[in-house]
Amino acid sequence: MEASSGLIAGSHNRDELVIIRQEGDGVKPLNHVDGQVCHICGDDVGCTIDGELFVACNECAFPVCRPCYEYERKEGNQSCPQCKTRYKRHKGSPRVENDEEEDDVDDLENEFNFHDDKQDQQHIAEAMLHAHMSYGRGDDLDLPPQMMETLHPQHPLLTNGETFSGELHGIPPDHHAIVVPPMGGGGKRVHPLPYSDPNLQVQTRSMMDPTKDLAAYGYGTVAWEERVHSWKMKQEKMQMMMTEGHQLPGGKDGDPTEYDDNGADLPIMDESRQPLSRKVPIPSSKINPYRMLIVIRLVVLGFFFRYRILNPVPNAYPLWLTSVICEIWFAFSWILDQFPKWLPINRETYLDRLSLRYDKEGEPSQLAAVDIYVSTVDPSKEPPLVTANTVLSILSVDYPVDKVSCYVSDDGAAMLTFESLSETSEFARKWVPFCKKFNIEPRAPEMYFAQKIDYLKDKVQPSFVKERRAMKREYEEFKVRINALVAKAQRVPEEGWTMQDGTPWPGNNTRDHPGMMQVFLGHSGGHDTEGNELPRLVYVSREKRPGFNHHKKAGAMNALVRVSAVLTNAPYMLNLDCDHYINNSKAIREAMCFMMDPTVGKKVCYVQFPQRFDGIDKNDRYANHNTVFFDINLKGLDGVQGPVYVGTGCVFRRQSLYGYDAPHAEKKNNKGCVCCPTGCCGPRKKFKKSKKKHSEKKKKASRTESSLPIFNLEDIEEGVEGYDLENTSLVSQKTFEKRFGQSPVFVASILLENGGVLQSSNPASLLKEAIHVISCGYEDKTEWGKELGWIYGSVTEDILTGFKMHCRGWRSIYCMPARPAFKGSAPINLSDRLHQVLRWALGSVEILLSRHCPIWYGYGGRLKWLERLAYINTTVYPLTSIPLVAYCTLPAICLLTGKFIIPTISNFASLWFISLFISIFATGILEMRWSGVGIDEWWRNEQFWVIGGVSAHLFALFQGLLKVLAGIDTNFTVTAKSGDDQSFGELYTFKWTTLLIPPTTLLIINLVGVVAGLSDAINNGYQSWGPLFGKLFFAFWVIVHLYPFLKGLMGRQNRTPTIVVVWSILLASIFSLLWVRIDPFLPKVQGPNLQQCGINC
Repeated sequence: MEASSGLIAGSHNRDELVIIRQEGDGVKPLNHVDGQVCHICGDDVGCTIDGELFVACNECAFPVCRPCYEYERKEGNQSCPQCKTRYKRHKGSPRVENDEEEDDVDDLENEFNFHDDKQDQQHIAEAMLHAHMSYGRGDDLDLPPQMMETLHPQHPLLTNGETFSGELHGIPPDHHAIVVPPMGGGGKRVHPLPYSDPNLQVQTRSMMDPTKDLAAYGYGTVAWEERVHSWKMKQEKMQMMMTEGHQLPGGKDGDPTEYDDNGADLPIMDESRQPLSRKVPIPSSKINPYRMLIVIRLVVLGFFFRYRILNPVPNAYPLWLTSVICEIWFAFSWILDQFPKWLPINRETYLDRLSLRYDKEGEPSQLAAVDIYVSTVDPSKEPPLVTANTVLSILSVDYPVDKVSCYVSDDGAAMLTFESLSETSEFARKWVPFCKKFNIEPRAPEMYFAQKIDYLKDKVQPSFVKERRAMKREYEEFKVRINALVAKAQRVPEEGWTMQDGTPWPGNNTRDHPGMMQVFLGHSGGHDTEGNELPRLVYVSREKRPGFNHHKKAGAMNALVRVSAVLTNAPYMLNLDCDHYINNSKAIREAMCFMMDPTVGKKVCYVQFPQRFDGIDKNDRYANHNTVFFDINLKGLDGVQGPVYVGTGCVFRRQSLYGYDAPHAEKKNNKGCVCCPTGCCGPRKKFKKSKKKHSEKKKKASRTESSLPIFNLEDIEEGVEGYDLENTSLVSQKTFEKRFGQSPVFVASILLENGGVLQSSNPASLLKEAIHVISCGYEDKTEWGKELGWIYGSVTEDILTGFKMHCRGWRSIYCMPARPAFKGSAPINLSDRLHQVLRWALGSVEILLSRHCPIWYGYGGRLKWLERLAYINTTVYPLTSIPLVAYCTLPAICLLTGKFIIPTISNFASLWFISLFISIFATGILEMRWSGVGIDEWWRNEQFWVIGGVSAHLFALFQGLLKVLAGIDTNFTVTAKSGDDQSFGELYTFKWTTLLIPPTTLLIINLVGVVAGLSDAINNGYQSWGPLFGKLFFAFWVIVHLYPFLKGLMGRQNRTPTIVVVWSILLASIFSLLWVRIDPFLPKVQGPNLQQCGINC
């Protein structure tokens, strides 16, 4: 994958493939020798004995000189550093172990010339100074054994890296198989490279003395076996107790160094073997009162509805019936929202343990590779500078560079996005080394330079100030170049855009263009200003043709899944919106603490991070932070089966998107009953292996067709290098292609559970195959969007995709690091915010009216019932808009008619009303107590729940019904992203939309009702004030919840439009005078008034 190969555009259906090179580029093969310099030591590659250029690897032609080639064959892993193909013996090279007989190589004079001179050792020493040890994708290079001698002791380590001095459990020193000499004498060691000193040789003793039994050395005795077995049992016991956050006996906060008598027999585990994360349960002093109050509130609700149903209001029966129906629905919605929060938990990660296990200093990193997706559509609504900052934060993330690949999906095929990404790749060569050198946070330059903090804090390098000023100047120049591109894009030529070489831009017609791909940073050319390798950066724009359904964002994400599988095939994926930058450079490591944990990682389909936002006003008028959802609801779901997928800031396991079932947990206890499949009386009894397989097949056959897995993940747990599709016993190649599409390269990548590209592939074929998998007709007659990838059928494809994974038995993890992992922008304008909520609610309605509705879908799967309640709540909440609108209208009707929804109540009956209100407030207070959410954030959420419910949710419900019943589709509206968050000018901008009509109407009629009620009370005297208070409280409840909406209508703070004030006073005066004069709701008395006046006439 070459960074200089140019823009590749093509269409598989039309059999077209064009490479548009940059200006000045000549025609270069995709697989060529990059000069005659060795990429290991920097020397000349040299020539063969026949005078031709020496080529070590015949597969990829990776430049390696003969001395490095000879050393790799003799002392290394005998394979090419780039493609991992085993080196073949060349003429003039000595034969080494595992060499095959080669008929075409006749070189007997050199075949057994195993020379070992000091010159070669010196050459290898110099090579180590210039080595690119992690060049290319694939398995990490292993250091040769000679280079590892001083890094690791030569005697066996019996306790995970811990060494022992003296005698080993009573074994005499003369019985040790290896004797380590004392480090003293013999001169000083000044070698800078990891080579063993020949003067300090390890004394070995023969273990093969035929006159002695192995037991004489201590390693073959029964006592030794018992000690090893006891040690293993203790390690397993420790692992079980540390897994899932269980506290060690006698330890404080799970500290393994503090034990009481019950845990005295447990050893202190090696740090690298301990779990990478743990659950932190909510303290019982906080969660138990919360649960008790929920039960009490349920009891109070029961008595409350008993009274309400048995005591109707005869003179206001329609109002009473409407209010009771609304209240029952509100109670049902509360239950759906409340019970999934029954088991909230927190989590902790241990990044130091992750590094000790997978990323040891001085050794090749064993961390898993990650493909990162950034999606964008319209650069006019999603500014290129915002996207550029997101990409820069990805390229500078704290993760091994050869493990990171960034794919930017341009679904609008915009020339502006392409050009800005090209500028971004050039600026990254300066920005990335600056970030890593000084360890700055955040690593999005716009946000870093805008911070109003002491940027010199914790900085000790004298050059920091100078380099920061220079980098800020470089970034400002970069911004100017991006702004120039934006200004140029405003004037589109009539003939369309052309590239530098005069070639027309393939995406001039955004609805009819070929697939396009450009590798900006790759193997060659992907280095920063200091010569260090940079992560990969790939531009992708899928093919679009008229007559095809491209499925909006979900289709673009599925195209990225396929193209990344062909090019890099990382086992994990992170998807981000173009405005969500990485705020915590260790965010990927945080996710890997769960994904790569051997105890919990196998069943995790994704790790979801909370969404945090910049540029929101201090008071958060429209609840943009959505703190209640992210800090309360998702925490509760994490204790059940995991949080729902919220569309961005999520790290996926690639295999979970391919339709695999989650691996089944091993049941160790064979006692229990078989009366309940969920194990109510204990685990099921284990049967024979054949019967178990038969029962599993029978269970799968009973599922609905839509919930069938592609195949079990357990079936390919031992995964495959060079997997042969023709010999597979799982499914035939034809079945694979029917589900995944007609791409043999992509199908082969699916079977590589641990990721990586097939060894036999070459860059030219991969690029051609990448164009194939993003063609518009690739998904025809496949399972994409139905069972694979992002699921189609809703504009909120995120909820649907996560729901399908949970139905297959996967669980998700909610990760909330102390420093927010990602931050984005949110619409702070009232109209934009309502349109965003409208789109979310419309997606929920589409799911509710589809076959994937959680009310009836997936009962044959492994979805937990509390998780199902949460998904039901996410789909039915737009229905609450109808009773909410009716309930907010009732106060005005009651004030205008003089009637009320509640009859005159006794003192005893009033206790149920008082108890209900107290339980509602107490539940909120205790919820805020265990979650840490502030009362202002909780109140803003309550207010916007009413505002969105009577506007966006109501419109979404009707639009969803029109789409399903009448086939009238609605357009997908991209939420505008703001590039300037300084002045909050958008907060006070008034944008008229039909979504403003329902809440405005409710405000007016309730204000009119309050004026009318007060006027009536003044007119009728003291006795009418008592019944008025209940009605006024009801009306003020509505007005207070709609107050942020009222402020949005008024515009900028302290600048209320004069016309609004004048009309408000005028309308209030008119209605007050009319009410006193006409009094229309009092019965008119005909004839003389016969009522007693109290005076003897």
